[in-house]
Amino acid sequence: MKITILTLFPEMFDSPLKYSLIGKAIERGIIQIDVINLRDYALDKHRQVDDYPYGGGAGMVIKADVALRALRELRRDDPEVRTILMSPAGRTLNQDLARELAREKKLLVLCGHYEGIDERVLTEIDDQVSIGDYILTGGETAALVLIEVVVRLVPGVLGSEMSIDDESFNDGLLEYPQYTRPRQVEDLEVPAVLLSGNHEEIRRWRKKESIRKTLLMRPDLLLKKRLDEEERRYLMEILFPEHEGERP
Repeated sequence: MKITILTLFPEMFDSPLKYSLIGKAIERGIIQIDVINLRDYALDKHRQVDDYPYGGGAGMVIKADVALRALRELRRDDPEVRTILMSPAGRTLNQDLARELAREKKLLVLCGHYEGIDERVLTEIDDQVSIGDYILTGGETAALVLIEVVVRLVPGVLGSEMSIDDESFNDGLLEYPQYTRPRQVEDLEVPAVLLSGNHEEIRRWRKKESIRKTLLMRPDLLLKKRLDEEERRYLMEILFPEHEGERP
């Protein structure tokens, strides 16, 4: 996969792209990430990329002519690229959208800044993506989140020693609680089932605890999920422990 980032602040990507899974994926040639300065497409001697908004108001707006020139030139080089604008007006980034984007071969991500971007730029945008209902100074931080979420789903990035099958949100539920050594910390012990060696018992415990955690922390996710028979049974046992073991 190739990801191109179009931004006013390319230095914000220097360190995050060098480490962890993203850095390793780049080193192994699985992912290519190019960070391009939007100012390179400004034609005036001051390389101006923003201006005051028509109609008045506070702040500055990214100019349409500069952004359109950049997007069109980059798309001319990569006709198959899918263009994305990081924007609070966009689709909320979730695991389904991440899987959709991870199937693309090329992504071009435009980071907005200041008070926004000239509306006419949207003529060259395929998708707008938001990472949540809050305010950021610019789209660079949001773009880094998008990259992290998408890149780890690209085949070969996680490697054979890691799996996304049991991660939070992968099946619409939060991940089950995790434990490691030492077995006891103060008066807190690791659940005995995890030490039993019984893989089927461990699987059932993890599934039930995943549902319990989701119910406590993110009950909205349960409302969206179509539970199978086993999951419905565990949910009933959590809600009505006196009926544990009964069929729903």
